[in-house]
Amino acid sequence: MKFSREDTARTRKSLLDAACEIFSQKGYRDTTIAEISELAATNIAAVNYHFGNKETLYVEAWRCAFHESIKAHPLDGGMADDVSPEERLRAHIAATLKRLADKNNREFWFVTREFANPTGLLEEVMRKEIHPLQKKTEYLIRELLGPHVSDREVQFCETSIISQCINPLVVKRKQKGKSSAKEGPPQINDIKAYAEHVLKFSLAGLQAIRKSAESKTEMCHKIKVKKIKG
Repeated sequence: MKFSREDTARTRKSLLDAACEIFSQKGYRDTTIAEISELAATNIAAVNYHFGNKETLYVEAWRCAFHESIKAHPLDGGMADDVSPEERLRAHIAATLKRLADKNNREFWFVTREFANPTGLLEEVMRKEIHPLQKKTEYLIRELLGPHVSDREVQFCETSIISQCINPLVVKRKQKGKSSAKEGPPQINDIKAYAEHVLKFSLAGLQAIRKSAESKTEMCHKIKVKKIKG
């Protein structure tokens, strides 16, 4: 029996959707191919045909969940490249927070379960998919910091900004439904207001680092000129 390209593509998509759902709920080790096949309304042979094995299906399912997440919440917030770096940072922060807060974001649970029980299967694909986005963020932060800061300072600033977005929402998701939630760190419920706070806090820090770097550069230049004249 022959299948059309449409049928083949439909079966592959059904398997990916089912894998995204179950892997994000149960993790890699507690998920079976049989469960995925049943949810996708197909058979185990279809998994072998389209993906070869469970490991490849897991990787492709994460990639699918990641792309869905980015498509729903583009990190540039729809901002053009000629918009001011401050506005682009605002859009980036807002998009990151919305993405993490989105209850339909299956990629979040993929990563959470992978960190809790590592398989090592996602390291390469995550590096390939996330690296271009990180470089774009680094470029934006470099614009705000100016030419006199080191690559290390840019990296530290990027980590600081992203951590402000990730940490409170990770805590909120983990605390959801727990009776002891009130005893933990404060939760962020007003995403829009918190996004503005992160922006103001980050811009102030970036400006301070920029001024410090410019002052050091100016001081070094004066010392160099003085030595030449002396």
